[in-house]
Amino acid sequence: MSADDGRGYRSFDFTAMTADECYRLLASSIVPRPIAWIVSRSTDGILNAAPYSFFNCFGGDPPTVAIGFLPQDPIKDTPKNILDTGEFVVHLVSEELGEAMNVTCTDAPPEVDEVALAGLETVPSSQVGPPRLAAAVAAFECRMSHHIWTGPKQLLVVGTIVEAHFRADIIGEGDRPRLDTPDMHLIGRMHGRGVYARTTDLFEMDRPRWADIGASKETDR
Repeated sequence: MSADDGRGYRSFDFTAMTADECYRLLASSIVPRPIAWIVSRSTDGILNAAPYSFFNCFGGDPPTVAIGFLPQDPIKDTPKNILDTGEFVVHLVSEELGEAMNVTCTDAPPEVDEVALAGLETVPSSQVGPPRLAAAVAAFECRMSHHIWTGPKQLLVVGTIVEAHFRADIIGEGDRPRLDTPDMHLIGRMHGRGVYARTTDLFEMDRPRWADIGASKETDR
């Protein structure tokens, strides 16, 4: 499964490993991961809420998000609802809603409304059918643009954000509104079954300009 490369590293041949073995290494190394707390609605009208951390933003023109759904048999409620209806709402998870988010992780049967189970209030969305969570610091109404089966029962959903909602107190003034990101108090997914990270331990690095780097190298000659 693995071999010492002679340089202080061990190499793992993913093509010769089980899916669980690959997943453990990936989920423990690609961190922190933002959490997409997704609200969807079945064709029968049942609400579903569940968090997924194989998620990120992948563009701004059009505004694009993607979520990876791991293999499940039968397929989980959230990806099924998205495939059936083409609509969903992604919420970002603040620390104050961490416990409620965790409740929606439960392996409830399809007829259970996890939104009600977690005691969450909803408000109507503007452009999609599923509602959004009233207390979420940020919510993105999405329509599915693509879906790709990346393996047996493993699905990648790409969505276009058609409307975004941000809590008013995190939005700055001006014609080009900016967010007070630290004040969102978002949490991210880490390693293991229940380890999360706060986004409060920050540092800054200025992006280097080639004009400065090039001038420095010319001076050193």
